[in-house]
Amino acid sequence: MYHTLMRTAVAVALLIGSVVTADAAGPKITDPAKVDSDYALQGEYTGSLEENGETIKAGAQIIALGNGEFAISYYPGGLPGDGFGRDKSKVVRANSKLENGEVKFSSDKGTAVLSKEGIALFDPDGNSGPALKKVNRKSPTLGKKAPKGAVVLFDGSNVENWKNGRLSEDGLLMEGTTSKDLFQDHHIHLEFRIPYQPLDRGQGRGNSGIYVQGRYELQMLDSFGLHGAMNECGGIYSVAETPINMAFPPLTWQTYDIYYTAGRYDDSGKVLKHPSITCYHNGVKIHDKVQLPGERNTTAAPLKAGAAPGPVFLQNHGCPVRYRNIWVVESAEEK
Repeated sequence: MYHTLMRTAVAVALLIGSVVTADAAGPKITDPAKVDSDYALQGEYTGSLEENGETIKAGAQIIALGNGEFAISYYPGGLPGDGFGRDKSKVVRANSKLENGEVKFSSDKGTAVLSKEGIALFDPDGNSGPALKKVNRKSPTLGKKAPKGAVVLFDGSNVENWKNGRLSEDGLLMEGTTSKDLFQDHHIHLEFRIPYQPLDRGQGRGNSGIYVQGRYELQMLDSFGLHGAMNECGGIYSVAETPINMAFPPLTWQTYDIYYTAGRYDDSGKVLKHPSITCYHNGVKIHDKVQLPGERNTTAAPLKAGAAPGPVFLQNHGCPVRYRNIWVVESAEEK
C-alpha cells in the first residue's frame, strides 16, 4: 500500500528537470559548511515496508529547490543501485513546501511527511506505517588507487599535467581544463563533486562534463533524483540516456570509471569500427559498450571525430565543479 501512496501526484508535479536554462542565477556553493538549512533535509532515505505479508524495500530521494521548496522521487523496491530496477515509469515524483518543520507530500493513496527524523508514511485513514531513514551512500570506487603503470593526471599536488589547470583553495582541480597527455583506448577513473545550487534548474545546475579522447562527453550535472536523460549526469551527451540514475546529492563525492574504445578508420577516414563506452557511475554499470557516432563527436567537443589520440577535457559551463584522483590506464579492457 505505502509504496503507491503518491502515485496520483505525478500528473500535477512540477518537476525540477522540466525547467531548462543555460544560466545559473542563484548561489553556487562548493563548501559543505556554507549550505542553507534546506540541505539537511535533502538526500536519500530508505527502509523496509510490509505489503501482502512480504517485506519489501523502499527508497526516496529528496531534492532541495530553494526557499523551503522540495521535490521527492519515490522508488518502490529501494534506491537506485540498491534494489530499484530500471523501469523509470515506476518512480513517483511530487513537490511540496516546508511548513512548521515538515514537508507533506499527499495523494489519495496516503501521505509522506518529511522531517529531520526521516520520512513517515501514513495510509489514507491516517494510520502510520513504516519510516524511511536518511542514509549517506559512498561510491565503492571512491579513493581507488591508480594501478601500476597508470598515467596519474591529478593527485592533488599540482596541475602540471593540465593545460589551463587551476587549483582551488582547498587543493582540488577546477573546471575548464585539458590534459596534456593524449589517449586512444583507455580506462579513466575520476572523482567529481557537484556544487549545491538549490535555486537553479536544468543545465544551469552544477553543469560540467568529461570528454574522452576530446570527442565524446559523459555529462556531469546536479541530476539527483531526476529521470537520467542524455543531458543529465551519467548521460552520453546527444547519444544515450542512462538506464538508471546513479547521481548522488550535490556536494557528495562521486566517481566515474569509464572504459573507452576508440574508433577505427581507414586511410580515407571512413569508419571501420565505431568507438564505444562502458561507464560505471558510483560503482554501478550504467552504460555497457554503447556505440558512439564515429562520423561525429558530441556537442561542444574540442576535437572532430577521428582516429588521432585526444585529451581528457573537463568542460567549463560556468559552474564550480571540482575534481580529484584522476588517472588513466591506456587500455579500454574492462577488468
